[in-house]
Amino acid sequence: MKKFGKVAVLYGGHAAEREVSLRSGAAVLAGLQRAGVDAHGIDTQDYPLARLLEDGFERAFIVVHGRGGEDGALQGALEHLGLPYTGSRVLGSALAMDKIRTKQVWKTLGLPTADFKVVHKNTFKAEDAVTLLGQFDGPIFVKPANEGSSIGMTKATDAITLADAIAQAFTFDDEVLLERFIEGEEYTVSILGEQALPAIRLRTPHDFYDYSAKYQSGDTEYLCPCGLDEADEQALGELSVAAFKAVAASGWGRVDLMRDQQGQWCLLEVNTVPGMTETSLVPKSAAVANLSFDELVVAVLEMAH
Repeated sequence: MKKFGKVAVLYGGHAAEREVSLRSGAAVLAGLQRAGVDAHGIDTQDYPLARLLEDGFERAFIVVHGRGGEDGALQGALEHLGLPYTGSRVLGSALAMDKIRTKQVWKTLGLPTADFKVVHKNTFKAEDAVTLLGQFDGPIFVKPANEGSSIGMTKATDAITLADAIAQAFTFDDEVLLERFIEGEEYTVSILGEQALPAIRLRTPHDFYDYSAKYQSGDTEYLCPCGLDEADEQALGELSVAAFKAVAASGWGRVDLMRDQQGQWCLLEVNTVPGMTETSLVPKSAAVANLSFDELVVAVLEMAH
């Protein structure tokens, strides 16, 4: 493990996902240290990044979720410092963080994703909600363009709820994604290098896999193996890798999808710095592939460049 040198595990930050990031960072740090890596935890909230070189760090493991860590900003700073880091580069990070541009790329490439529209803060009026609702066949998902962990997301079934949900989403972003609500099963596929790890099917009594279902509720089920036959799981893995590469993501990450009631896949989003607590989705998937948490974090670190 000496080949890695002194490793900074970067976590925390200023974003809405700070608390989740602190937990992910603590788990990654412990895993690397158990594996014999000279790893040290750094909360980026109050740490000037130029100090990484002054403090003798030779690599960085990024576990900062959301804005400032997953959007290309941190990646660009590390490239400026000449410090190797884990995960997607600047372009892949920035593009995958933006749900709207991600879906536009997928649509252009013919990859399956739910119908969507974009609304802008400077032109949207509450009365527009009636027209927008009529343009979708059924409920609408409202999503801020650049938030993770389902923050700011709402399911709208009527014009009043839709207008309120859009107004709430505008507190996070000036652009908001409206997406057709998909009735079906939700899946997530973890990517490690060029490989899709075993898919996980998510089952929750909530309306959708929201922040509470992810981090606060004890009634969410994670099915891995996911119950698909071998051919379907292979197809799902291939689609997920293609979606991941389409937005220039690399190294490791996670692709979220749904399968509608007609059996068609719909891509939702790409996470380039997924949760990494020992009970998060990527470690769950890795465990089914006979990869321990410690082996997983070392494999991610090995891809740092």
